[in-house]
Amino acid sequence: MVQDILRNATWACLPYVDVTSRGVFFGDNPFDFSVPVLYTQLSMAALVAASLQFILTPLGESAFISQMLTGIVLGPSILGKDEVLVDTIYPGRSMYIIKTIGAFASMLFMFIVGVKMDLSMVTKSGKKALVIGLCAFFLPLMLSTTLAYTLKHKVTLEPNLYESLIEIAVFQSSSSFHVIACLLTDLNLLNSELGRLAISSSMVSGICSWIWLLLSFLVRQNILITKKKTFPLAALSVAGILLIIICVMRPILLWMIRQTTKRKQLKESYMISIFLMILTCSLLGDIAGLHFVLGPMILGLAVPDGWPLGSAIVDKLESYVSLILLPTYYVLSCGSLDIFSLNLKTTGIVELLALSSFLGKVIGTMLPSLYCKMPIMDSLCLGLIMSTQGITDIINLQIGILLFVIDTESYNAMTVTFILMTGIIAPIVKILYKPSKRYMSFRRRRTIQHTMANEELRLLACIFHQNSTPSLINLLEVSNPMTKSPIGFYAVHLMELQGRSAPILVAHQQGKRSSIHSNHSEHIINAFRLYEQHNLGKVTVHPFTAIAPYATMHDEICNLALEKRVSMVIIPFHKHWTLHGSEECDNPIKAVNFKILKNVPCSVGILVDKETLSGRNSGGTKPLYSIGMIFVEGPDDREALAYAMRMAEHPNVSLTVIRLVQPNKRSTELDCDMIKRFKMSTIQQKHHIYKEEVVKDSVEMINVIKLLENHYELILVGRQHESSSPLFMGLTLWNEYPELGYLGDMLVSSESDWEVSVLVVQQQTFEGEDMPEGFKLLMEDAFSVNGSTSSDTKLWPSSPQDHLKPETVKHRIKGTVSKIWFRD
Repeated sequence: MVQDILRNATWACLPYVDVTSRGVFFGDNPFDFSVPVLYTQLSMAALVAASLQFILTPLGESAFISQMLTGIVLGPSILGKDEVLVDTIYPGRSMYIIKTIGAFASMLFMFIVGVKMDLSMVTKSGKKALVIGLCAFFLPLMLSTTLAYTLKHKVTLEPNLYESLIEIAVFQSSSSFHVIACLLTDLNLLNSELGRLAISSSMVSGICSWIWLLLSFLVRQNILITKKKTFPLAALSVAGILLIIICVMRPILLWMIRQTTKRKQLKESYMISIFLMILTCSLLGDIAGLHFVLGPMILGLAVPDGWPLGSAIVDKLESYVSLILLPTYYVLSCGSLDIFSLNLKTTGIVELLALSSFLGKVIGTMLPSLYCKMPIMDSLCLGLIMSTQGITDIINLQIGILLFVIDTESYNAMTVTFILMTGIIAPIVKILYKPSKRYMSFRRRRTIQHTMANEELRLLACIFHQNSTPSLINLLEVSNPMTKSPIGFYAVHLMELQGRSAPILVAHQQGKRSSIHSNHSEHIINAFRLYEQHNLGKVTVHPFTAIAPYATMHDEICNLALEKRVSMVIIPFHKHWTLHGSEECDNPIKAVNFKILKNVPCSVGILVDKETLSGRNSGGTKPLYSIGMIFVEGPDDREALAYAMRMAEHPNVSLTVIRLVQPNKRSTELDCDMIKRFKMSTIQQKHHIYKEEVVKDSVEMINVIKLLENHYELILVGRQHESSSPLFMGLTLWNEYPELGYLGDMLVSSESDWEVSVLVVQQQTFEGEDMPEGFKLLMEDAFSVNGSTSSDTKLWPSSPQDHLKPETVKHRIKGTVSKIWFRD
């Protein structure tokens, strides 16, 4: 056997040279040596991939497209046509080394894919995700294989294509959880309602695909190729590898987690042990007849995702593997692909199978989605997302070539199909699906101003660091929780997603054991639970832990605020003050705050915490709180005043409202009504003060505000004001923190030495009222008063602005015509 192989082999004699060069000054050409060539290959692939991703990402393309285009650019389609460049950068003698590096990169990458997957999501998936996942796998499989059988009997095909047509149909029908998770991350949809459903459904369809392909590979390799009855032995070998991973390696990994939890940092020896496990699993898989990437992937599935082990592994490996090593693998994947010399008939047949599989996935996803009352556009976007393919599918194809399941021509045609499909789908989904549209509520205002006096006030607080907890508890205290008007407080600890692909939202229920993902939230939860126990019947605390990427973290808050019907979301300012000065927090927190301000379906309060909201000792059991409020005009100021009025009902709160009035300018009716309400509610309470200061420009306004320095523990201001107003002219030129508005920025900027906490309030924005559908919903809500309609009641819109004009709108309800007011 060996002699036959040697007799039929092609031999090439190469001179022996050292792997490293002595340098150009000694007369050596660096490209004659293996190491400089390897460095050049890695650098070129990484640089081209990064450049293409920089160009294509704003267009809505995923990272997979830029990486595959890197392979096409450096492959025989474009630069590979230059023989001088090929002989210099990709000489034949370097192929063994670069292919080894590419294989090593794919092995580590698939291990990371396994680490980031959470198999428990399959059991936690609801019936909706389960049905969608199963339909998205079996329907395209049936359609494409049926078409493949028909083509084999009706069309004259080339021998290689004829033999592999069924397998091509199976490959086209497969899907991958990791590919869909990466696409959702690239499109910033990971935390959206659609993204969560896609993640759960793809986990189901992906597992079905992997089981189907694994069995197909084993049967093909052990029965059809070797012609021997080795399938039972191969199956036993796979079972043995699974037992080693589950019964030996996983207990070791769990022991590492217990040790790391105590130490707060992963030991270097643990990482070395994990690397050895990866290499061992790859070797055992190769020995058992599996592809060398399958063993590490199964090991990755055995690693508990998230903190502390999964996040540490991903943090150490992902950037280097994905950005430096993996682009070379894509170049090798396209090494035989010349898009200008594809066999048109083969490509056409493959594209036809791809189209049938695509339609099967879209229809298989849309039918159960529509049955579950999902909007048709959302169902279509979900179907498109479930139809994408990526690197794991490329790896499957290469396994197919290794096992002679498909030929090179079919592989090239399928690779082009993957690029076209994913390249077209990603921008379409980005255009069609906007998560923020779900947050736009036309029916009811979610503000403190519009909350009834005798109903529960619902607040949601975002917590990035546990240092914010004392100030939030003090703010909760001065918010005056009462038995007649209790506060439902949703405390959400936000953490960056690390070591897993799918975001999670953990609701902590009292008496139940928390998962390892929420160990960081334990002190925060305990603090709020203790406050709840001291205020039974007045405060109900609902703690959550949200683990998500910063880019889509705001979706967690917006979804929760919408579902829980929250009146205000309180977010911490990205800059935190301590006793020793100021400490800048991460810029991602600032970006999250901006997105919350733009999208959240309720009012927002930005708490600038200078650790002053602790109250003064009054000699009694509770401290006194001195609070100030600066009122100018507009809906944000009215919302801030509404919050301050609730605080004023607290027996230990002293409130001072300073109204800045411009001479010869008439105040709006809404502002006057709000001020009248405050005066009426505090008419017999001497510890509450109302002042009016006449100011004609920004200089006089600043002088008035300076008089308030160091008199209060907390000052409330509105966020948005008219920039054209004389009071704010000039302030727009040096607005250091635009998220705080003009007044908030004045109190908090680096030039200010005020020692006072500030709450900047923005009332719920009400976008889209000009739209006919939104206007229709507004009318329906306006005419519904306590469940009845009235034709002689003067009605106001649920979101009035400063400037209103009366318009007579004929709206026929049960034969009546009513006069209503609506926004200009």
